[in-house]
Amino acid sequence: MRGNIRTILATAALLASGASVPLAASSSSTTVSAATSPRLDAAAIAKARFGNDAAWYEQRIPFFESADPKIDAVYYYRWGLFRAHQRDLGVQGYITTEFADDVDWQRHPFASLNDASGFHIAEGRWLNDRRFTADYIEFMYEGGNDRHFTDHMADSVWGRYLVDGDRDAVLAHLKTMRHIYRLWDEKFDFTKGLYFVEPLLDATEYTVSSIDASGGKDGFRGGDSFRPSVNSYMFANARALSRMAEMAGDTAMAKEYADRAEALRTRVLEDLWSPKLGHFVDRYQVDNEHVKYWDQIRNRELVGYLPWMFDLVPDEAKYSGAWAHLLDPNALAGKAGMRTVEQNYEYYMRQYRYLGSAPECQWNGPIWPYQTTQVLTGMANLLDHYGQKGPVTRSDYMRLLRQYTQLHHQGDGKNGRLDLEEDYHPETGKPIVGLDRSHHYFHSGYLDLILTGLVGIRPRADDVLEVNPLLPAAGDPQALDWFHIERVPYHGHQVSVTWDADGKRYGRKGLTIAVDGSEVAHRDDLGRIEVPLARKANAPVVRETNLAVQLVRENFPKASASSGSEAENLHDGIDGRAWFYPELPNGWDSAAGPAEQWYAVDFGKTVTLGATELAFFADGGKFAAPRKVRIEAWQNGRWQTVAMPAAAPLANGVTRLNWTPVQAERVRVVMTPAGRKAIRLAELKAFAR
Repeated sequence: MRGNIRTILATAALLASGASVPLAASSSSTTVSAATSPRLDAAAIAKARFGNDAAWYEQRIPFFESADPKIDAVYYYRWGLFRAHQRDLGVQGYITTEFADDVDWQRHPFASLNDASGFHIAEGRWLNDRRFTADYIEFMYEGGNDRHFTDHMADSVWGRYLVDGDRDAVLAHLKTMRHIYRLWDEKFDFTKGLYFVEPLLDATEYTVSSIDASGGKDGFRGGDSFRPSVNSYMFANARALSRMAEMAGDTAMAKEYADRAEALRTRVLEDLWSPKLGHFVDRYQVDNEHVKYWDQIRNRELVGYLPWMFDLVPDEAKYSGAWAHLLDPNALAGKAGMRTVEQNYEYYMRQYRYLGSAPECQWNGPIWPYQTTQVLTGMANLLDHYGQKGPVTRSDYMRLLRQYTQLHHQGDGKNGRLDLEEDYHPETGKPIVGLDRSHHYFHSGYLDLILTGLVGIRPRADDVLEVNPLLPAAGDPQALDWFHIERVPYHGHQVSVTWDADGKRYGRKGLTIAVDGSEVAHRDDLGRIEVPLARKANAPVVRETNLAVQLVRENFPKASASSGSEAENLHDGIDGRAWFYPELPNGWDSAAGPAEQWYAVDFGKTVTLGATELAFFADGGKFAAPRKVRIEAWQNGRWQTVAMPAAAPLANGVTRLNWTPVQAERVRVVMTPAGRKAIRLAELKAFAR
């Protein structure tokens, strides 16, 4: 060891938050040998970062360390965020949610939304456990994608294939993908050859087009426009469908969608580029007393960089010069992050919409992690494989990545917890919306930026591993002296990437790539490495079905309890969600006091039961995990004990209990409180085993 893990357990509240416990910049849990690549102590890091919930992460995530402790902290926080947003639907498997809890505009009863699906898949493709993203894609293409918002989901499914190399998985939903693509014809103007959309349904209400279309009076609805966003998404989706069709041997479909993609590219370049503004902008599809059909909007917006996210833009100086606006404090560069519209816009940062007295979401200036992720992805593409990079440098990329990192540290700030919210003030970096729903919001990406940008793994469809870290040279104020990442899944292998600027951290100067524990490439400086790598089969996806999920309230399974018997309180114990954030209460809450408590689930039929998982929340105050539990099954007209562990269940983690399978209609957990503390059962799951 070159150092010790810093405090493993800070406070109960800190661990309950799912926050990261930062490691000292000079310490690590890294083992270094002259004969092998660095190896991190994954168990120790998982315990330090995730406390009693460490078991979920230890075999699933790539482990990472760097010379920047804030990046490290947010890297692990974002894995915690991913985990918290996995909702178990039972027989339908897992989906990834955007809001941790319910919102009115979600797809009921699942709590799914499709606007951030591309981020969810891009993050999840780096898990060693492929179930979560596989289930999510299956759900979305078996009726879950209701096109409530625009998305680039087909492209993100192709992006997952670039990481896992699973041909069967990427082609599994090709027909449905094509069907969904053609449904968007309702938003296609055949005379212009472009897609249009209302900004609200582009997940970006109160943009220039929607505000100006109202004469400056509103902007929540309306303002239908031909936007760089939807047209870039549809370009990327068409290109992905063409590549999948080619792989499937459908040459006609491959050509059709390749032609569609190229036609869109031509129209975006010719019609959505503004020579006056030097930027990609909206054109109005609406025509009223305030705006005219086909006129361009009057200000630059951050959405104008989305064509680079999908490599739609040619490698020409004419276009790359647009990136100057992102770096200009008088345009899109706020002190704390990227403005969604430049500050000289007439209605910049005017607050129109409130929920009570709390400001609601708007895109007329605030920083949004959603578009920050998109722009950083586009910038990474520009730096990685464009010759004409305009004014953008690797130093700019790292500065903006660190700026984005800092937003995660600007949540409620209590007890050092990290918290990502909906939007932020571009000058102060403080959250704007501040509603309960806003905490730990999964509407963006970060892990994919670290893997493909900072670390520089550039996933490919062929049998090549390509790595090109987007770090500036030593001496630059944004340089990173060292980093190491391991257990990165790629084409059925596990990859590690190590950078050491001077050899002092890991004992060898330069950039080193290892595959399945063996070094395959090294260079003494930063730069691109390409290594032939034959793919191999991925580990099979392992699934078990949670029987105790109540999606529709009042339907079976049904819960009952010794106290806290309000319908919503009971539902929250079997709603398929489990997290340990104190800002977001979740689960069944018992009454406080010394009396034994119980929580039961009625399946409405006889089922086979052989295991439960219990997730208890503790905050060091009102709530504590019970001192002991026993599991009972309803058999022959009475409750019979099937499991009675000697050890106390975990707080802010998952306790698994197994027993010889039995036939029963109901199951319950009986709990002995710790002192007079109330019990919060975040989630009960039941399995046949």
